[in-house]
Amino acid sequence: MKIFQINFQTASKYNSQIKQSGAPKRSAALLITVVAIFIRVISHNYVFAQSINKEALSDNALVKKLPGFKSEFSEVNGVKLHYVEGGTGKILVLLPGWPQNWWEYSKVMPELSKKYHLIGVDYRGMGSSDKPANGYDKKTIASDIYGLLQKLGYKKAFIAGHDIGAQVAFSIAANYPDLTEKLIIMDVPHPDESFAAVTMLPALGTPTDKLDPARPFLWWFAFNQMRGMPEDLLEGRFALAQKYIFHYLLKDDRSINAFDRAVYANIYNNRDAIRAGNGWYQAFAQDIADYKTYSKLSMPVLGIGGPGYNWLKYSLPEKTSNLKVEKVENSGHFIVEEQPSVVIQDIIEFLD
Repeated sequence: MKIFQINFQTASKYNSQIKQSGAPKRSAALLITVVAIFIRVISHNYVFAQSINKEALSDNALVKKLPGFKSEFSEVNGVKLHYVEGGTGKILVLLPGWPQNWWEYSKVMPELSKKYHLIGVDYRGMGSSDKPANGYDKKTIASDIYGLLQKLGYKKAFIAGHDIGAQVAFSIAANYPDLTEKLIIMDVPHPDESFAAVTMLPALGTPTDKLDPARPFLWWFAFNQMRGMPEDLLEGRFALAQKYIFHYLLKDDRSINAFDRAVYANIYNNRDAIRAGNGWYQAFAQDIADYKTYSKLSMPVLGIGGPGYNWLKYSLPEKTSNLKVEKVENSGHFIVEEQPSVVIQDIIEFLD
């Protein structure tokens, strides 16, 4: 079927550009590897994502599944931000990662809302929020979140984030320490110089079907650096890439069900969403430069790691003075959805 065909003409175009530019052969190999990955993807989740009524995947429909929560918008720094809030108690901001949105926290929000007033934010470039041409460095996004909380009248908050959201959370704490009462970093640290040494391809002949924390290869770190190519390859079929990413990073593929995958695929299916999501990765160089200017955080910090546990143990001590790191067993990278009860317990024990 045509919808399952990879655009080989597009791939060839970019492969030719890579060779003509004199880029290392490893870059060309990366492109070939990525295309090969897409060819191997099984299509049934793609069909499911396309068959669901898009209205059922909308924020308004999703928030109805969480009694007591509401979907809202607010403009900050010239950017319209979408957020979902509900619950009673102290403010707890939840920042999702790539390739997801606020719905990533749907398994933990009902229980956490009994103790905290939750604000799940689709930050700049994510979900229903605006996707401007620039401003995807974590310091700028942190400024957006700070502005949103000020506009809502909140002067203090607990800040929690996963994946790219964890990087934004760290930047909020570093730039707005008076706002940040406690900080929670899940599975990925803020970009530092170690990011330049991240393995993006396996050694020849050694790829693994599932993530091996001892020898990971994070190919999307490189793929998302490319400008234009991801949009050409993935527009309208983001579920193809999503399936491989989830399979590689999940301990048990069933932890994120077909409906939730459809939610995430739907929000990344257009060119602007793909471009904006990749912008978070393309800003790593600026993030590393900003990180070097940050002082040690004085507030309590909790790291919660699945396969990223050792990464957090290595990275976080440099910029924290009151740190605790917990390991989530039997989980892949998506700890909030794979082990929600463990994450809930870790968060409550830390914040109380």
